[in-house]
Amino acid sequence: MRKYMIVSAALLAALGLSTSVFAQAPGPGADGPGWHHHRGGPFRHELRQLNLSDAQKASIKQIVQAARPQMRAQVEAVHQQRKAFETATPGTAAYQSAAAALAQAEATAASARVQEGAAVRTQIYAVLTDAQKAQLATLIQQREAKVAQWQAEHPAPAAPPLD
Repeated sequence: MRKYMIVSAALLAALGLSTSVFAQAPGPGADGPGWHHHRGGPFRHELRQLNLSDAQKASIKQIVQAARPQMRAQVEAVHQQRKAFETATPGTAAYQSAAAALAQAEATAASARVQEGAAVRTQIYAVLTDAQKAQLATLIQQREAKVAQWQAEHPAPAAPPLD
């Protein structure tokens, strides 16, 4: 359950960091498959490579900033439900009720994160020119190919047999 809280906090942090990313050049190793796209979503790294105009950067910054309050509200709702759950005594009706409320808050927050993320990506995509959209598609394909190559070279360990 803490994983969802961490993911929520990371998403808020990523939304906050993504607005400053447009003014910075990519750092060393940013193109490697070890560079995880979890910070700011898969668009963040690719957007830095699109030679966005100042107007586009400002529009994208505004889109990201507009999404923050709703995401913060979701994180706060989950936080309040988690507090109630953690302070309840196990085995009581209040504990069961708090567990159900937390599960519902987590599900609602997860749904909201996906929907808000899709809305933000759609709005950002609308800011791009046709040439930038084509370049973005190419960059995403290249990233996916790098990830697939890395996964092929580093297979996941086999699960231990169930006895």
